[in-house]
Amino acid sequence: MKVYLREYIYPPAREKLAERAEIVDCLEPAEEIDAVIIRTDEVPRSFIEKAKNLKVIGKHGVGCNTIDLEAAKEAGVPVINTPTANMNAVAELIVGLMLDVSRNISYCDRVDRGEGFSRIAPPEVEGMELTGKTIGLVGMGNIARRAGAILKGGFDVKLVGYDTYIPREQADAWGIEQYDKLEDMLAVADVVNISVPLTPETENMIGAEQLACMKPTAVLINAARGGIVNEDALYEALKAKTIRGAACDAFVSEPPNGENKLMSLDNFVATPHIGADTSESLERMGEQVVEQVLDVLDGNKPARTVNGV
Repeated sequence: MKVYLREYIYPPAREKLAERAEIVDCLEPAEEIDAVIIRTDEVPRSFIEKAKNLKVIGKHGVGCNTIDLEAAKEAGVPVINTPTANMNAVAELIVGLMLDVSRNISYCDRVDRGEGFSRIAPPEVEGMELTGKTIGLVGMGNIARRAGAILKGGFDVKLVGYDTYIPREQADAWGIEQYDKLEDMLAVADVVNISVPLTPETENMIGAEQLACMKPTAVLINAARGGIVNEDALYEALKAKTIRGAACDAFVSEPPNGENKLMSLDNFVATPHIGADTSESLERMGEQVVEQVLDVLDGNKPARTVNGV
């Protein structure tokens, strides 16, 4: 068997895969590939249509926006991912970014490394406490709910949410006050977290109109995918200080650098898509994706797929 795997995964998981299959780092010739494991690589329709021996596509992580899911479904190829393996890592980063923006931690560090401030506890970096605040969850999946649980337990926050796929009864059971309209939820939240996949429906989901609904003291966090938040609109809102601040772990062009105009703003924090990048998360994702791929190659039907095959 030949399995395409070009990117880094947890070494023991790679070794386990290598015991059962030949690992190749090129998608050509497509006809010889039995399985694909990716982190950020693309799996386009052109490859899927040529890969007549392809039996499974495994995503090391959650988001599958780089895989042509419709083409895989048409070809009868299941797409599997690791939906809970990185949950804790991303949730902890979300909370960390909330604290960073709310307390101006990264900004203070930059100033301290340069000219420094003229006094201790400078009034221009007065912070905001998370305790007792209202946290808005755009998307109420595993990661969002884990972040919500951390915030609820540690900061006694109120959770409100927007998710068209979650029944109100379920949201109530989770202790999340659900809103039918995104803009109404944005208007009441002190901190807004984005945890939805990038799809045609969610692209530019947070634009100028939505940002205008938020409180001037509100903070926005996006550790999901670039493109869900319109970066031009976010820049204008932050520059005009119509919201307090924002942090993103995901961008349209990655990894981010100084060419992105958001980086020029003191009320913006950026990280290079490190949400799932912990040793514990990488271990879980690597082991789970390899186990699932090998199970399908052994002729078993996956318990859960992303594309319904």
